[in-house]
Amino acid sequence: MGSQVEQDVSSGSGRYRREDVARAAGVKVRNLRYYQERGLLPPPRREGRIAWYSDEHLARLRLISELLGRGYTVNGIAELLRAWEEGGGLSQLLGFEREMTRDWIQEDPVTLTRAELRELFGPTVTAEDTRRAAELGYVRIDGDRITHRSRRLLEATLALVRQGVPLAEILDAGDFVQAQAAALADRFVGLFRRHVIGAEGLEGLSAVQLDHISSAVAALRPVAGEVVATEFARAMGQRVEAEVAELLRGER
Repeated sequence: MGSQVEQDVSSGSGRYRREDVARAAGVKVRNLRYYQERGLLPPPRREGRIAWYSDEHLARLRLISELLGRGYTVNGIAELLRAWEEGGGLSQLLGFEREMTRDWIQEDPVTLTRAELRELFGPTVTAEDTRRAAELGYVRIDGDRITHRSRRLLEATLALVRQGVPLAEILDAGDFVQAQAAALADRFVGLFRRHVIGAEGLEGLSAVQLDHISSAVAALRPVAGEVVATEFARAMGQRVEAEVAELLRGER
């Protein structure tokens, strides 16, 4: 027997038997019927006793797998498909999501053993410090191995500890910074939602409008970071100047 995947020369679209489309999409054969029953997958075209699936079925199966991997439920996927399937808008929306979320987080994780961590930070670091760091999302603990999410943050923390600042107080400061950063992010996202995306949300936007929003997000990334860095540097300069002045007055 030859390949059971046929090519429709006139239309340029593939034709797949049930087992082949399932294998190409990386799903179980029994899922095809389940997805059809739930309205996620159109029925195949039948020729006699053979059910033929197309490239469109394959693309839909891959899309379903991607959405399931993102944590969507089957019912949630069905609602998304009903809302976006006209004109292929859902695929466009997923591409838009990837563009919106990429490049914000650029971190270099570092994995250490517990012994290596103790060697870096010294004997003052406690199990409670490690637990708190994990709670705040700075580290992930896997047995004897601890992965810090960011080399830059780890080096900054280590520099403060070596200057005599207790790790517990650094973690308290980190908790505060996380809350303030979340508030800043909420403010920027709110501005973007109101003035760039608009009140109608994404559902009514065309592909051209989605591309425009993606370009706006790309422009926002460095601007948002620069605003925060500039304002923090200015505030630190003012606060350090005031602190030094206070110390000098105390010496008189």
